[in-house]
Amino acid sequence: MITCIIVDDELQSIERLESLLFGFPEIRILTKEHIPELAVSEIVRHRPDLVFIDVEMPRMSGFDVVHEVRSRNCHPVFIFATAFNQYAIKAIKEGVFDYILKPFDVDELKEAIERYKDQGTRTKDEGRKTREEVKMTSVYLSDREKEVLRLIMQGKTSKEIAGELFISKTTVDSHRRNILEKTGARNSTELISLALEKGWV
Repeated sequence: MITCIIVDDELQSIERLESLLFGFPEIRILTKEHIPELAVSEIVRHRPDLVFIDVEMPRMSGFDVVHEVRSRNCHPVFIFATAFNQYAIKAIKEGVFDYILKPFDVDELKEAIERYKDQGTRTKDEGRKTREEVKMTSVYLSDREKEVLRLIMQGKTSKEIAGELFISKTTVDSHRRNILEKTGARNSTELISLALEKGWV
């Protein structure tokens, strides 16, 4: 069972995300909060595995909530759920696990949850490169993979990337898996962090 809390100042967005999460039997929603100041207390009190949180909220942004929660020695996995893609790179630098865009797409949500589950079960001896190994080796990405990576860094979903490159979403997902395999990144956020650090695009 994966416990989570939803934080968003828009009640309609909370209801939409909640309805989608009901389709995942492994997810248990502990509570929902639309006031960011109260969300901090609820997150620290419940200590969930995951927090789905909006970025732009009154008085406290999603980044403010992340900082405040961590300052209280509470470290859930944060997934930003927002209508704005311009915060993607900043989110990566802040150590946010993933970034999904509104209106929520069930496939994108499923991918984020699967990446979280994969991170929790993957061990170092599964044959993937560690972050330190990636730093010491060169990574070859094809031109198409670089295009996909560049769009991932812009916060675009697989569906949006497929439309922009005139390829299928399945093909995009295949490229995404190949890029993760080649770079040793565990998820999109770590991939962007490494790409910025190594200058792959």
